[in-house]
Amino acid sequence: MLKGHRTWIFEQKPVIISTGTVGGPFEANGAIPDDFDILHADLWLGQDSYEKAHKVLFEEACQKAMEKGGIQKDQVQFVLAGDLINQITPTSFASRTIGAPYFGLFGACSTSMEGLALGAYIVNTNGAKYLLTGASSHDTAVEKQFRYPTEYGGQKPPTAQWTVTGAGAALLSDSGDGPRVTSATIGRVIDMGLTDPFNMGGAMAPAAVDTIEAHLKERNVEPSYYDLIVTGDLGQIGQEVSIDLFKKHGIPIREEQYQDCGLMIYREGQPVLAGASGAGCSATVVYGHLLNRMKKGEFKRMLVVATGALLSPLSFQQNETIPCIAHAVSIEYVGEQ
Repeated sequence: MLKGHRTWIFEQKPVIISTGTVGGPFEANGAIPDDFDILHADLWLGQDSYEKAHKVLFEEACQKAMEKGGIQKDQVQFVLAGDLINQITPTSFASRTIGAPYFGLFGACSTSMEGLALGAYIVNTNGAKYLLTGASSHDTAVEKQFRYPTEYGGQKPPTAQWTVTGAGAALLSDSGDGPRVTSATIGRVIDMGLTDPFNMGGAMAPAAVDTIEAHLKERNVEPSYYDLIVTGDLGQIGQEVSIDLFKKHGIPIREEQYQDCGLMIYREGQPVLAGASGAGCSATVVYGHLLNRMKKGEFKRMLVVATGALLSPLSFQQNETIPCIAHAVSIEYVGEQ
């Protein structure tokens, strides 16, 4: 199952039998609203705090995935998920509602693929029949924690990104119809010495390239093996840095083959500066938009490389640099079996 130093090959090819995606009002006006199962018109979601609204996002994503998969919550054996808020409280409180055994994960914006990789490992080794994995974020909750409350009206530089208000969850099983998880390459923590919390894309790009390079080498495949290689939320700046690093490292990835979730979720004209970010970015784009395209036959193989900046308000206040990570998961779909 282990190939090379950090890549798992899943012989059983665990199946993503269903997904649930939930978004907020900004996402409803974005580029892919039809790929969300639920869209909310209000950032509060009927709650009295943004953190409580964040909790509801993940609850609804999991509930929708279970409904579409035709199972009840007592059939779910594990939940593997996380978010960006202190001590991942929105996800933990949502998992209290779900009631299944729970692994709380923190990989910042890489959490979606961290969860899918670990979930596939568990299913592949007969550790579970059904499990839920996913990630979420809420723009105003995250802004309040990592930068300034939106009411403050602080000016952002062009390198900044807009945090997605959304949640994506996948129901993973050892059998059934749907896209299959075939391998995963676990990222290393890469720190290039950047300190600007308003340039997450530039900080995370080297970690993404490091993981992609390791994945291709350890699987012994060319980039052309995949119809699509998609990063999590590097945005415009990070994608440009990645393309430069691909060339520098001699990795022959065609620019039209390489996309970024942070540049796919919002439409032109929305004030997102360098693109989207947040743990809910890759979770919603992959579990909604990209898997829907896959099921339509637009492509058969994709490598999803979710990227995360592992900083905290405390580390920033102590003048630390920004350590980053990226986890890669390959997903393949050849139609219903």
